[in-house]
Amino acid sequence: MAFEPPQRLVKALGEATYEEPAAARAWLADLPELLEQAVRRRESTVERLLVPGGRSSLVALVRQADGTPALLKLAAPGTRPEAEAAALACWDGWGACRLLDGPAEGDGALLMERLHSEVSLRSLPEAKALLEAAGTVRRLWVEPPAERSFETVAERSARLAAAVRPVDDAMRPLVDAALAAREELVASEAELLLLHGEFRQGKVLAGERTPWLAVGPHPVVGERAYDLAGLVLDRLDDLVAASAGASTARRRVTKLADSLEVDRERVRGWTLFRAVASGTEALRAGRRSQAEVLLEFASWL
Repeated sequence: MAFEPPQRLVKALGEATYEEPAAARAWLADLPELLEQAVRRRESTVERLLVPGGRSSLVALVRQADGTPALLKLAAPGTRPEAEAAALACWDGWGACRLLDGPAEGDGALLMERLHSEVSLRSLPEAKALLEAAGTVRRLWVEPPAERSFETVAERSARLAAAVRPVDDAMRPLVDAALAAREELVASEAELLLLHGEFRQGKVLAGERTPWLAVGPHPVVGERAYDLAGLVLDRLDDLVAASAGASTARRRVTKLADSLEVDRERVRGWTLFRAVASGTEALRAGRRSQAEVLLEFASWL
């Protein structure tokens, strides 16, 4: 099964911030064989690859042996597909796509319910999209399964914080504020719920059995405000380009926090930290325009 991996995937795995470059290069070279093995193991056949696809996985539309359409996701090295599989199994189709088969023999493959990948919440007007997103993410906030240990918000944010560095003196106050917010939030965290971890509008796709379902979790256990921060950071290009961007940003924090009965200041604090952490990561990876948008947004908070 010969093919060229999608360029979006190749580019993402080649960025300076990717933690396992040698493993990624080997994985990309072996992808055709890995995909063939994965579909054979699950008695499926490939229809086509999804392009541009994901930044950390190869995604293929497949047919199962009985003809049922499904989606097969091959995760790149270091992306923890077992954790994603465990979260999807816990939700069992409630608010998220249904897992049909998890990684087998260490192949890093997930077989999942097929959704309409071309239709996400980003296709809706922003007000409607935020309403639907809030209803979807609420369903995912459940008690974590006792038999599975997930990374915590404290652990993940500590890893992110360790990589946050100001590139100049002008940026230092913003970085210091974000790190201080993270310290305060972790010290006072009271909730331990299963979270999506990377929730945003583009991660919610149209389905058949229910209108909208979440995909692509990077699961973590902690407080709801951490998940909401990712949603606040959605569609930033439009927000930054608007003349009233700063006030709109603060209203978005308030609206989302109030609609889901989450403390506004905790949502604001996690949004500040995650914007700065993502912005500095984008700088290290050479994505300067994305970094500038994230850091400007963070300065409004």
